[in-house]
Parts: sequence; structure tokens; C-alpha cells
Amino acid sequence: MKLRSLKYFQSVYELGSITAAAKSCFVSQPSITAAISQLEQLLGIALFIRHAGGVRPTSAADKLYPLAREMSDNEQSILHLFSDGPTPVPLKLGLMRSLGAERMSSLLNDLSKRIDDLELTLVDPDEACDARVVLSQSINSSETFLPIWLDRYQLAIPKSWSLATKPVISIEDLDGLAFINRTPCDAFEKLKQAMALKGVQFQSRANIRTIEYAWPLVNAGVGVALLPDWGEIRQNEGIVLRPIEGVELIKKIGLAYTLGRLSEPLITAIKSVCKASQNRGETL
Repeated sequence: MKLRSLKYFQSVYELGSITAAAKSCFVSQPSITAAISQLEQLLGIALFIRHAGGVRPTSAADKLYPLAREMSDNEQSILHLFSDGPTPVPLKLGLMRSLGAERMSSLLNDLSKRIDDLELTLVDPDEACDARVVLSQSINSSETFLPIWLDRYQLAIPKSWSLATKPVISIEDLDGLAFINRTPCDAFEKLKQAMALKGVQFQSRANIRTIEYAWPLVNAGVGVALLPDWGEIRQNEGIVLRPIEGVELIKKIGLAYTLGRLSEPLITAIKSVCKASQNRGETL
């Protein structure tokens, strides 16, 4: 079994397309196809199901992928161990606020593994950068958007409060309730509008700017907050998350990059990492 074939398999799995994998690996499409066919014949399994939009991995491919990825990572570790002064690959990535530490750390770690000798600089999304992780509505006319996460906002309630026993919260339940008020937040503004339409009073107990400060205040019983359904919030034992009836509070977050840079290897690599997260069931 050739390591190169496994690398080609990894690229097809992550990108969901033989054409995209060929561009990412700087080889022809027949080379990718031949490598996949050889793997399938050697293992006696089908790895991908072809369709009009690309390919879809089989359950066998799902089992092979983490092993192939581990072998690829080990190869890079060996090369780095015996290399002298590798040339860094600079990447300036713009990040919006409140992305979630766990999932963003995971994404950045995957980027460092995917791009050899990566030199990563994180900047504000309004600064000059190679690509941005932002809300879908924040992209400009020269950019295209690749979804990464879909944040569903719910009401975070101290577990000790009686309101926490309700499976679904109504707008009327929010009347006079003490809120941890976070601005700016599009989802929160939408909720406030829905409350105003029904004559429900909004009461602010604390004013903050970042999500990371919100759930400790909820956990302490200071008030409720509108928060995304992130794993680190769900796992907090002092908080429950409840949907709000009749109000859909969703934010789509993804990778924004300039259309003119679509064919660049750096952008292709960033896209492959995002698509790999989708294949692992971490996204939309």
C-alpha cells in the first residue's frame, strides 16, 4: 500500500471531489482516480460513491480516513524532524468575536496539520487578511462563503431556577426576567423585537460584549442569557439551554475568501480543513 495513495484518498475524502483533490495535490484527475481504484482493489471495498456533484464516502472510507490521516501526520513529523530551516507559509486569518474556544482551537489545529510549516497570524476580520471566519451576512461582493458552523441560539437558564424545568420557553415567560445583555448580537436583537411586539418587558441585569463572559454569570444565578448551543455551554452543570417558542434564532458562520484566490493552494488547503469538519459531522 503506497503512502501517496492514502494521501490522495485523504484529499478526496476531505474535499468530496476528485477534481478538487487533484488541484489540491497538484496532480491530474486520472492519477487520483487510479490511486483510489488501486486502494479499493487492494482492500476489496468501495471507498466512494460517485454522483453528479462529486463523491460521497462509504462507511469503509469513514473507517479508513482517521488511519490515513494519522499516517500522513506521522510522515510530516518525520520530515520536520530531519529538515533544516523550513520556509514558513504565512497565513493571516481574520476571526470574528465569539466563535467558541473549543471548536476554533480544533479548526486551527487542523490547519496547522494540513499546511506544512504554517505561520498563522490571527487578526480582526476587518483587517487585511487571506481569509476570514465570519457570519454569512458579513461577506462582501468580492467574496464567496463556505459554511462551517450553524449556531442555534437558546435561552441559558440557571439550573436552580424554576423556569429551567420547562422544556420550551414562551415569549411571555421572559416578561421582566433578568437578562445578561450582550451587544452586539443579531440574534439577541431579534429576540428583543419579538418581545416588544408582544408587549413583553426586557430587563437588563448586566451588560457584556462577549459570549465567554455570559455563561459564568448565568451559572452564578445573575440572570438568563441568549447563547449558542455550544458543547462547552451544554456541558456546564449549572446551566440548562431551552428553545424559545416561535422564534428561530440561528447564525451561519463560515469561511469567506476572495473569489480571485480560489485556485491558490493556500485557500484550497483552508477549504479542505473546513470540509473535513463537515464530513466529521461537526458542522451544518
